[in-house]
Amino acid sequence: MKKQFFAAAAVLAAILVAPLAASAVAAPEPQRSSSGGEIIEQVLVKVNGDILTKTELEQRQVAVLRQRLSGQQVDPESFKNDETLKKMIAEITPQLLVNSVDELLLLQHGKELGYHMSDDQFKSIVANIRKEQHLEKDADFQKALDQENMTMDDLRKQLERQMLIEQVQRQEIGSKLTITEEEARQYYARHPEEFTEPASVTLREIFVEVPTTNGNVNAGKDQDAQKKINDLRARALKAEGFAKLATENSDSPSKANGGLIGPFSRSDMSPQLQQLVDKMKPGDITQPIRTPKGYQIFQLESVKPEALQPFDSVRDVISEKVAGARTQAEMKKFLARLRTQAIIEWKNDELKKAYEKQIAADEAGSHP
Repeated sequence: MKKQFFAAAAVLAAILVAPLAASAVAAPEPQRSSSGGEIIEQVLVKVNGDILTKTELEQRQVAVLRQRLSGQQVDPESFKNDETLKKMIAEITPQLLVNSVDELLLLQHGKELGYHMSDDQFKSIVANIRKEQHLEKDADFQKALDQENMTMDDLRKQLERQMLIEQVQRQEIGSKLTITEEEARQYYARHPEEFTEPASVTLREIFVEVPTTNGNVNAGKDQDAQKKINDLRARALKAEGFAKLATENSDSPSKANGGLIGPFSRSDMSPQLQQLVDKMKPGDITQPIRTPKGYQIFQLESVKPEALQPFDSVRDVISEKVAGARTQAEMKKFLARLRTQAIIEWKNDELKKAYEKQIAADEAGSHP
């Protein structure tokens, strides 16, 4: 089973990757040297002198498609022949082109601020990854790297990119993320649905199984099971104790807890059970219900009504929600400023048009 141990390291790969469209946004083919032999890497865009190449984009493209296709193996060659992949690439390319340029801008800014990853930091992060993903053995770790087509140098570069961007975010945006008490209370008042616990129901059950032979139900055994469940219901109604009866007679695993099941929301119950429970009050017992495997009765244990959680109990959650939204908004402003200050030289008009169209759509708050 493939080790997905780059979850911590692949934030950039998931957010700031830029696949290259093979159809709607076509990239130039790699150029050959004058001798006709050596392939010269195709530069797609220069951002303040730093380049983004066709190969780099294709590598990120593969990563995105693999993520979307749950690990399915894809490669740049398959982009040319698979119509489904072509469509997916055309859909995701514009935003990913923007993200790719933004990554270069953030990395450049981080380097200008003097940020870098030390050897000790890298070793510490790798050690944590190996521990969390149970890759303590060198052979297992190397196998995981090979499966991701990565070297240790690749991993270091990826981790350093992530670290630099996080440091830039803290430097440029962190001070703006403090949430005041008043802001938190305003958010709480405007979004009560986010902090409202749904109504829940807790039941007890007794289940009597009907034995089968080669998948067939014996009529006599069915009658016996039906008589048993009716007898148990009658005994429960005489205050013999539903929990005790469930423990001693139920064929369900819940017998270990006196037949207790739940709590769960009303929407988690079958329509048939919903209708029954809606008419019950705590302590009431249903009529026997025929299930595919036997007969079942329920006792309503308790009903917890919908309730708004107290502000103090969700204060931290509110801070995270507000900070998250503010981070996106402030980062968007910061990146827009970096772009206006940058020298961005596109080597392909198709890519440039897709990039500029997506920038305009993002600024308008929509996505084509």
